[in-house]
Amino acid sequence: MNKPLVITPSAAAPALRPDVDIVTFGCRLNTYESEVIRKRAAEDGLSDAVIFNTCAVTNEAVRQARQAIRRARRERPDAKLIVTGCAAQIDPAAFAGMAEVDLVLGNAEKSQAGAYADRPEAPRVRVNDIMSVRETAGHLIDGLKDRARAYVEVQNGCDHRCTFCIIPFGRGNSRSAAAGEVVEQIRRLTAEGYNEIVLTGVDMTSWGADLPGAPTLGQLVARILKLVPDLPRLRLSSIDAAEIDPDLMRCLAEEERLAPYLHLSLQAGDDMILKRMKRRHLRADALRLVEQVRAVRPDVAFGADLIAGFPTETDEMFDNTLRLVEETQLAYLHVFPFSPRPGTPAARMPQLNRGVIKDRAERLRAKGREALGRHLDRQVGRTVSAVVEKPGFARGADFTEIDFDGAGEPGQIVSLAVTGHDGRHARARLAG
Repeated sequence: MNKPLVITPSAAAPALRPDVDIVTFGCRLNTYESEVIRKRAAEDGLSDAVIFNTCAVTNEAVRQARQAIRRARRERPDAKLIVTGCAAQIDPAAFAGMAEVDLVLGNAEKSQAGAYADRPEAPRVRVNDIMSVRETAGHLIDGLKDRARAYVEVQNGCDHRCTFCIIPFGRGNSRSAAAGEVVEQIRRLTAEGYNEIVLTGVDMTSWGADLPGAPTLGQLVARILKLVPDLPRLRLSSIDAAEIDPDLMRCLAEEERLAPYLHLSLQAGDDMILKRMKRRHLRADALRLVEQVRAVRPDVAFGADLIAGFPTETDEMFDNTLRLVEETQLAYLHVFPFSPRPGTPAARMPQLNRGVIKDRAERLRAKGREALGRHLDRQVGRTVSAVVEKPGFARGADFTEIDFDGAGEPGQIVSLAVTGHDGRHARARLAG
């Protein structure tokens, strides 16, 4: 049975030695999985080491990892340097070829018991075929410093092959955690006092396709909310606009405990570019989805991943993406300058000048700043429910970042009256 990956702070978690550092690159999923590494390294008694949990989504991410490895060797000449994560999984030879590196672990190997134990006879490179992995990670992650919320990884890998994306070769094919296991973990976390649980995965909306009966993400969400009635808030991480099922739409309409925020993997706003990316939606689909969700949940906010400078993108095509930001009233943008990844179809397409890509990325980020400003304008005068992340800072149900005056412990849900904003964060005071 596949089991969910759960991230939760715990005073009982093994203590990582102070001479062991973990350097994390890339996505939130990598951040969560670094806590698995933290636990395993502590259990294995690792000492005097630096572990690099790498990302492969762009060439820049790989370059930064290699740079950090070289810098670590200069600063800590006697430490053991261990490289893992997506970049290590995809190109282990490149890291094995670095004289600074002592051990290379694949994405499956990085969470295994004994991976960080001192075993002189073990090979220096331990990276197996990620496509052969059939289960989600079946262990708890303890020691996450963020007490505000807990995370449950319900899915890993991806069955789709977008032309720009190398991640399936780092994460493997899609695999789902069993619904019963997910519910039990969330029930336990709620009993421990967590007010917000975040469901995470690489391709969240594909959850269940590999399970008996092919249940949907919406059915999982409905089951969680029904069977864990004491859970105040459930949040979804990034989802694919092509796969929002009717049950998920119904939950958005009827379940106030489901956070009114969706981060959409849109990538572009031009149909030709979307086709060349091999995405499964078109521009009209994105617009229709946003309209349908807003019709049933007016307080919803949207974020999106967008790529600037995809091969063959003309000025007109890019303008279509810029306009999509306004037409969908996005609140948050995660902008990626296109980076050709070796081995992907997009890397063989006619490339744009790097200066053009950089300029378009900055224009798209500027559009994102405008969009965030409009979103924050709409918050002023409202009273919102928010989870405190640290003293004086909370995050609203719709993902709004809020600086507030008053007391509040991490993880506590507070009611805040929004009085203004600074273009990045809302400003508020405790209501009532």
